[in-house]
Amino acid sequence: MHLSADRRCRPLSFVLTPGQAGDSPQFRAVLERIKIRLPIGRPRTRPGAVAADKAYSCRANRTYLRRRRIKAVIPEKSDQAANRKKRGSRGGRPVSHDPDLYKQRNTAERAINRIKEWRGLAFRFDKTPDSYLAGLHLRGAILWIRSLQPI
Repeated sequence: MHLSADRRCRPLSFVLTPGQAGDSPQFRAVLERIKIRLPIGRPRTRPGAVAADKAYSCRANRTYLRRRRIKAVIPEKSDQAANRKKRGSRGGRPVSHDPDLYKQRNTAERAINRIKEWRGLAFRFDKTPDSYLAGLHLRGAILWIRSLQPI
């Protein structure tokens, strides 16, 4: 399960893949599924910034975010930084990184924990991907409804 979440730990989009699939190749698919409806106008599909861990630090993901004018808050892997420095002036500039925004990256992990409070989703009782994805969407809708209710 790959997902995106807002700062209030509410899921925005889901992508299901086999267990051996890597995280970074699913980055674009997860971001392209984000659609937030506001009271008027078209749905928003472009977040202001994306905070992700080092698994998503690759040139293709950064180029995709730059093309869509989304701020990337992704730290650079140490081997990528070493290779960039080894190339000298041809290696390019170091990536910018906002440590204050990066502290909020844990919202995705907290959203996963809230989703997995449902035992069926945590232990994967559903055998087909379609029924598991339906359960994810149902749990996501419940989390959104709960966040909108006054306390």
